[in-house]
Amino acid sequence: MRILLVSPEVFPFAKTGGLADVTGALPKKIAKLGHEVKVILPFYKIVEQKKFEFKNLDLKIPEILLADKNLKIKVKSFSDKNSNVEVLFLDYRPFFYRKNLYLDPKTGQDYKDNDERFILFSKGVLEILKQMNWSPDIIHCNDWQSALIPAYLKTTHAGDPFFKGTATVFSVHNIAYQGIFPKDSFAKIGVAKNLFYPTSPFEFWGKLNFMKAGIVYADVINTVSQRYKEEIQKSSEFGYGLEGVLGSRSSDLYGILNGIDYFEWSPENDRYIPYRYSPEDLSGKEKNKIKLLEKSNLPKNQKDIPVLGIISRLADQKGFDLFEKVGEEILSLDLKIVLLGTGDQKYHIYFLNLEKKYPEKIKVNLTFSNPLAHLIEAGSDMFLMPSKYEPCGLNQLYSLKYATVPIVRETGGLADTIEDFNPKTLKGTGFVFKNYDPDELLYAIKRALEVYKNKKVWKKLMLSGMAKDFSWEQSARKYVELYKIALKKAITQ
Repeated sequence: MRILLVSPEVFPFAKTGGLADVTGALPKKIAKLGHEVKVILPFYKIVEQKKFEFKNLDLKIPEILLADKNLKIKVKSFSDKNSNVEVLFLDYRPFFYRKNLYLDPKTGQDYKDNDERFILFSKGVLEILKQMNWSPDIIHCNDWQSALIPAYLKTTHAGDPFFKGTATVFSVHNIAYQGIFPKDSFAKIGVAKNLFYPTSPFEFWGKLNFMKAGIVYADVINTVSQRYKEEIQKSSEFGYGLEGVLGSRSSDLYGILNGIDYFEWSPENDRYIPYRYSPEDLSGKEKNKIKLLEKSNLPKNQKDIPVLGIISRLADQKGFDLFEKVGEEILSLDLKIVLLGTGDQKYHIYFLNLEKKYPEKIKVNLTFSNPLAHLIEAGSDMFLMPSKYEPCGLNQLYSLKYATVPIVRETGGLADTIEDFNPKTLKGTGFVFKNYDPDELLYAIKRALEVYKNKKVWKKLMLSGMAKDFSWEQSARKYVELYKIALKKAITQ
């Protein structure tokens, strides 16, 4: 099959979260299965031009009409020789050559023209394909920024012979982010005016909703874990107002768990950690712990005290409102905490105050650093993810591989991937708490600390996690099957 993955971010070119890891790894695995794969994303300012060899493609792309403007886009290409995946970049400097991907650094809010930026992206992708004369069997769209593509193929491009054999798959990575804009933005999309009315594919409480259009028009929809697939159809708490739309398409909705890239994330070959280790020889893990304590200015002579790692966006969704309620009690326990992440200002202030009060117990890093993320995974004993909801989650999977025992809430992908430790059978891979409750969070941490005291049992728990296989190979095969379902459905329509 010819497969195009469309995403607003792709690792290692542009990343704000787990979506980039998915769209960076999945195409390579699909290509290895024998398919012809291309990826496309915007050409952002943060793309390191010196690091990669980009080629300017000489394509005669017609100007793209957006509202009352005609915009001229360019295309760059990067060929990954190791994977046979071509990465394409839609280059329009006024829209994408900015400091951040989505947020205006002046206001801390979304760019006001995000609607126009990603309308151009969606329209531009289809024009680029035509000028390249590369007609895909599958266009796999990811999140709201590419959700208009399935809509265009079923409306403005419905009679275009170039896309006659093309099916669409739309992946929901986090339904809380839907691409909601004022009603006036609908006119910029360029579809028939009579497609906007109450309960139409584009309309959402009087506003325009990109993600809703993607869900309605895509041949097949999927999300990133089986549990999250069920949760987002149940209630507005998880579905964010789209639960009814998803329910109406439940027969076309699938859940495929994200994989992880064990080339990037494995303690046996990790280029970012000072000491490598394996299930056969765990001695490097303790040495990494000492390095982590040193780097965090925490007492390294207390290496027998467990370290709890946190790498996260600091937001309510990630469970930090729970943490805040019992933070002082957590820090009264016999542990150290190393945190890495950025997010809501209220949590920046909260954690900096905690660090000020307990400088020998917690280190707060309000930034993002890939090398430090790897060291935290390798040097921590436990990893905390108390999420309110978590579509899939990747850090709990990294943690398993690094023999860092996860403490998680039973939701979404966390519920699908972490088995609660049973002290009677000694089976399990982590510590799971059920209800979104601060006392349950605190109790889960206490349970982990108690088991940690028994080194023999703790080692068994570490090795159980390391033995799990969440590689992309399994997930890639499931995506190929999903593509076949989408093609079959598109043909019969």
